Amino acid sequence: MIKATLVAAAASLALSGAALAETLTPIDDMSEGWNTIAPGGDTLCAMGTPYSFHVKPGAREKVMVFLNGGGACWAGQTCDASVEPTTYVPLAELPHNDPRTRGGAFAQDNPENPFSAWTQVFVSYCTGDVHMGANDKTYAKPDGSKITVHHRGKANTMSALGWLFDNVKAPETVFVSGGSAGAVSSPVYAGVVQEAYPEAEVIQFAGGAGGYRVGANPELSENLGIYTDLPDWSSMQALSADTSSFDDFYVATATQFPQIKFRQFNTAYDSVQKQFLTLLGSDSEVYPLLKANLDDLATEIGTFRSFTASGTFHTLLRFDEMYAFEAEGIRAVDWVRDIATGKDVASVTCANDEGGCTGGPAE
Repeated sequence: MIKATLVAAAASLALSGAALAETLTPIDDMSEGWNTIAPGGDTLCAMGTPYSFHVKPGAREKVMVFLNGGGACWAGQTCDASVEPTTYVPLAELPHNDPRTRGGAFAQDNPENPFSAWTQVFVSYCTGDVHMGANDKTYAKPDGSKITVHHRGKANTMSALGWLFDNVKAPETVFVSGGSAGAVSSPVYAGVVQEAYPEAEVIQFAGGAGGYRVGANPELSENLGIYTDLPDWSSMQALSADTSSFDDFYVATATQFPQIKFRQFNTAYDSVQKQFLTLLGSDSEVYPLLKANLDDLATEIGTFRSFTASGTFHTLLRFDEMYAFEAEGIRAVDWVRDIATGKDVASVTCANDEGGCTGGPAE
């Protein structure tokens, strides 16, 4: 994901102090298009470089929050950014974390984009911890040397949400979404947003993380600090590194905030989910695990809906494939638009298509 030469550049950036100036620009002072905010404070990227997020001002009554993806790391081998290929993105400054490089929901010139007139908050991701980390962890690398990784995902994400809460006081609709790693934590942050805006309609939307049916992983969770400083809802506090899985974040949030609408998009044979399932010790294909998770969530949460498309493509909202995917004759972009405008939707699955779930725009 990142070339080895960027490691030296990142170290130079940290040492020289050539980071973005710390500024929390008010929304009323922002220019049109994307504005970059470097919040400072406790925020930090994995390698000790500064954190930043992005805001595009638009309609104040409609806000889209997007938690970016970018892999994960939880050991010396996977967290060493000098190893190629790496399993995560460790810098906020990379194009991966710039919404100007993205299509889909960030393609401002596409007339089909449901979010082009909305205020959008793009939460960059550079900590390898599904936006949920709260631990600075020193790992031993295979060669015996040490590497310290700043898993500050919670602090980074809350800096973006804190800016939002200070600047947009009474939105009507907040669409809290995430792709890949950001999808994992999106239900938790949807609850945080609902707590801050009790009168708003909050919609959660996750893309590309529904197939992780691997049970609890205490070592991973403790290394990252995922269960540190969780929201103080009783349902969330009942979760633990020893027994809880990613889907428990959905159930815990839905228990506290049953009014939130929960939505998920996946492809049946997502190649990136398959890669991480292998790293997590599973030899299963994505689809059977995904289907079991979706069935469980639909049983547990009355407002849960899902869209399963064919193929191996990863996530949805960041890419122009959002305008190409369809299943059961329903285009993904139309499904997303209906969700964003408050309409109820039915779940959609490629299993009902004549060709099944193996084709798709990426193939």
